[in-house]
Amino acid sequence: MLQVSSREKPFSVTQLSPARLATSLFATSFATRPVVVASAPGRVNLIGEHTDYNGGPVLPVALERRTAIAARAAGRWAFVSAVEQEVHEIDIEAPMRQAWTDYLVGVVRELRVLRAAPAGAEIAVTTNLPIGAGLSSSAALTVAAAKALSLMAGKRLSPAALAEIAFRAEYHQVGVRCGRMDQTIAAHGERGSALLFETASGTLQPVPLPGRLWIIETGISHRLTGGALNDRRRECEEALAYCREWRPGLNYLAQLSTADLPEVERRLPPPLVPRVRHVVTETARTRRAAGALAAGDLTTLGRLLVEGHESLRLHYQSTIPEADFIVASAVEHGAYGARLTGAGWGGAVVLLAPPEREARTVAEIGSDFQLRYGRMPVIWSTCASRGVRRETVAQ
Repeated sequence: MLQVSSREKPFSVTQLSPARLATSLFATSFATRPVVVASAPGRVNLIGEHTDYNGGPVLPVALERRTAIAARAAGRWAFVSAVEQEVHEIDIEAPMRQAWTDYLVGVVRELRVLRAAPAGAEIAVTTNLPIGAGLSSSAALTVAAAKALSLMAGKRLSPAALAEIAFRAEYHQVGVRCGRMDQTIAAHGERGSALLFETASGTLQPVPLPGRLWIIETGISHRLTGGALNDRRRECEEALAYCREWRPGLNYLAQLSTADLPEVERRLPPPLVPRVRHVVTETARTRRAAGALAAGDLTTLGRLLVEGHESLRLHYQSTIPEADFIVASAVEHGAYGARLTGAGWGGAVVLLAPPEREARTVAEIGSDFQLRYGRMPVIWSTCASRGVRRETVAQ
């Protein structure tokens, strides 16, 4: 990975694997060795933003950066992370603490429903994913935890089951009004491929993705619980209710076509119209983008990325000035395209550039950003990686 610039961040260790670090943290914290280590990747979504909870397609890629869980059965529930290095003994039945441990508590509760959780466990968590960068660190955590804890309980759950447990932990237990994209790619990711996920039907189609993608962190973190994401999801639900007055059989906003947009403008309250416009046009863009990627047409794919960013900026109002600036700079300096990835209101930009000039392009973007904001952004690259797995770590 190329680190164009570096700065100290929680969980941003790149020299050692998260699995090895989790094993070491576990031994230090609990004075014994873990019996299970599992890891899951973060993700970058090429295109298809805010379509997953509206029944549309998404095109995510599993990152090389991962979150690892090291665990051992115990007579209690105790969690430690590389950020705090403080052991938290947790009552699984107690109210959520509004802390990172809530995600693990949510996984345990959902596994218990399936009788796939141990009676108790000590758990250590490490990651080299940047937190709050829109790269799905929470899904990597919950999917890896579901894998490790279910194995400890003697259950071998399918990737689909692990994704569903992780989704339910985040949505029902923690309270993030997310869709299923992040958990699905963390469980099903394939090396060398993006994944076209049609969320309404559940179909998964690998799309070859050669080469590397670039991630440019804006340096602005976002928080998904109780904020703008939940507001947008509520607005989409309201818009769907209005649309069903004239389309009674409509299940999702993504089922509307661009030909329906004039009727949407006529019937819906003005604040809801741009939300629907984004979902409908992003649905079409995502399917065209998957076709362009499959055909190796990176020029068209890049143009669609930029169009998607503009829709997020104008219609969904989920971008930030730093991301808008990075995308404009990328286009100016010869990238195929770029856009804010993840829910928004902070996070990172994904960049696609011609291989012969990508190093120059990212350096120029970094220089532009430093001139504007007085700091260098963190920039790194990734290939498409595989999903959740059990790790073998030398004892």
